[in-house]
Parts: sequence; C-alpha cells; structure tokens
Amino acid sequence: MVWTGRVISGLVILFMLFDSITKLLKMQQVIDATIRIGFPVSTIVGIGLALLIGTILYAIPQTAVLGAVLLTGHLGGAVAANVRAQSPIFNTVFAITFGVLVWLGLYLREPRLRALLPLRTRQP
Repeated sequence: MVWTGRVISGLVILFMLFDSITKLLKMQQVIDATIRIGFPVSTIVGIGLALLIGTILYAIPQTAVLGAVLLTGHLGGAVAANVRAQSPIFNTVFAITFGVLVWLGLYLREPRLRALLPLRTRQP
C-alpha cells in the first residue's frame, strides 16, 4: 500500500513539476491556454511559482499535507477556470482526477492520515 502511494504521488509530482516549469518558462502553449481560459499573461509566472512551491511541499514527507492542500487549491482553481471558460469537459475531469490522485497517493503512503481518516468497513 505504501509503495502504491509513493508511485501515485511520484507521478503526480512529476506532472506538477512539468506543469510548473512550463509556466515559469512561459512556453507558447501555456500562454495560449492561459489566454483561452481568460487569465492575463502576467499571471503565468505567479501561478507557476505557487504550483512549484505546493509541489515541493507535497514531495517532502513532513510538509506533504500542506502541499496536498495547496495543490488541491490550485486544481480547484483550474476546475473553476475551465468551467467558466466552457473548456472541453476533459480539462475539468483531468483536474479533478489529479486532485483525487494527490490525496489518494498521500493517503496510501501516510499512516497518520489513514489513522485520522479511516475507511469504514461494514459491520456484520
């Protein structure tokens, strides 16, 4: 279970690092997507920096819960922006899926979180 959580979290971290770096480098695809969903180009670097900080915090075991909260906020904003811009449903589902994966990976790799939020089983 712990290794499954580490693999899921690792994939989330890799994707988020990639996403934040493309924003910090202001790649053309990022600029086009940002304009398409209604944000000014001047916000790209700030969003990328916030995403990078959240991802780093998520990767460090001692600050992983804080990182998960920050990444959830980022992904929630992505959902809201995509819904507002009437983007294809795939974009919204993708952001929601990554939000679930952030917490699933953390839940599986962090026994203290499992103790705090135990899954209940049916009583016979």
